[in-house]
Amino acid sequence: MTELLLERNSDMDRERIDHSRAPILDGITDYLHRGIVPFSTPGHKLGVGADAELREVLGEAVLRADIPLGGGVGDTHFSGEALRAAEALAADAWNADRSFFLLNGSSAGNHAFLLAAVGPGDKVIVSRDLHKSLLVALILTGAEPVYLSPRLHPELNVGLGITADQVAAALDRHPDAKLVALVSPSYCGVPSDLAAIAAIAHARGVTVHVDEAWGPHFPFHPALPPSAMTSGVDGAVTSMHKVLGSLTQAAILNVRAGLVDPDRVRTTVGMAQTTSPSALILASIDAARRQMALHGRDLLDRTVALAADARRRLQAIPGIAVLDAEELGIAEFDLTKLVVDVDALGITGYEAEQALRYRFGVGPEMSDLVGLVFLITIGDTPESVDRLVDAFATLSREHSRGGGRRAELRSSGTVIAPGRQAMTPREAFFAQAKATPLAAANGEVSAELVIPYPPGIPVLAPGEIITDDKIAYLREGAAHGMYLSGPADPTLATIRVVA
Repeated sequence: MTELLLERNSDMDRERIDHSRAPILDGITDYLHRGIVPFSTPGHKLGVGADAELREVLGEAVLRADIPLGGGVGDTHFSGEALRAAEALAADAWNADRSFFLLNGSSAGNHAFLLAAVGPGDKVIVSRDLHKSLLVALILTGAEPVYLSPRLHPELNVGLGITADQVAAALDRHPDAKLVALVSPSYCGVPSDLAAIAAIAHARGVTVHVDEAWGPHFPFHPALPPSAMTSGVDGAVTSMHKVLGSLTQAAILNVRAGLVDPDRVRTTVGMAQTTSPSALILASIDAARRQMALHGRDLLDRTVALAADARRRLQAIPGIAVLDAEELGIAEFDLTKLVVDVDALGITGYEAEQALRYRFGVGPEMSDLVGLVFLITIGDTPESVDRLVDAFATLSREHSRGGGRRAELRSSGTVIAPGRQAMTPREAFFAQAKATPLAAANGEVSAELVIPYPPGIPVLAPGEIITDDKIAYLREGAAHGMYLSGPADPTLATIRVVA
């Protein structure tokens, strides 16, 4: 991809794309070499005024690199050439017309894209396994959601993505919809058929946005699912920090011109994130893009091989199962994700995480009642994989295989299906609310989002009417220690409802 002559919709006309460059990182290096004495933010002044323990933990080099974007990386007139050049390079790497660096994770990109694409009262076809930032975007815009529930594996309680047929049927029922917003891949690494979905939506003039937070590596290896932008969608956020080499909060919003105006997106990105951008985080996006554009195939060859080795060895351990595309009955899967099932050991994923973290020094990404999720990334080594596998081998020897909890918590499609909406998420959010006992909430309108893990699909969203079957499912899950995201009362003894 180096030295390509491309035309970009940006302030720079026909610029050479040279992925060996890192304009923002180079700007920080130049600033430090010039030996400037700053009389500007940040107040720690190259680390001199920082707390001693902070200096020791972070190191002098990190604090010295924490400089402003304008007046630091750029000139005092905030010309932004370094940022624009870095974003143009990212657009090439992710097959977009425009890319925008984000400092508040993919959340800021979800907010910005929906603010650019829809307004109050517009209908949005949205997957039910939406991240809460997409729900916040619905609240911010006042759009009306039309929820689509991912297919659910009948035994494993894992979402299997949204199909093109589901989207077509939703658009048939709601021909006035302005946007399709999906999550792909899922937290467990399952993608939807984005190319087919984009083709169906575009044939009707409908924009497609994808929360691809968990797929920043997809464009750089053929064994991984096709990326959102390669699949032809109009916008996609991707979290550089999740599995690539960027700092936490680093993300990109990629945009294709046509159904959405990139200049309007540029405006809404500015609305959705800080006006005091961290050059350090921006430089980490820039450097990670360079690393993947130049060396991504080789790095991911090694990563995919490490994950395959870990999956094979873990599956050979008694009582341990690791999900894959064949078991789930799907065509594609993020091969770098390890979704480990410990149900047959007779312990919960929470109990397994406690042992792994505090006895063996192994930190999973997350755990739930039946399993755990691990990320194998470009930062892993054979030694780190050995430590993971050895820890599970010990757990297997210590626990007898027996009845687990999956049968108790197998959810029905009815429970996770969207409920009847009494008002939009925005209306429910701004309405007066009160806490009421969950057991007595039948018929009330939920004022909050309640997402149980597994399967990570909301049982309730703001504006939906609470029903007895959803109450029973949530109470049973809470009694078994199910992790619940969203409610103000994490025990779910009470739930906030519209007063």
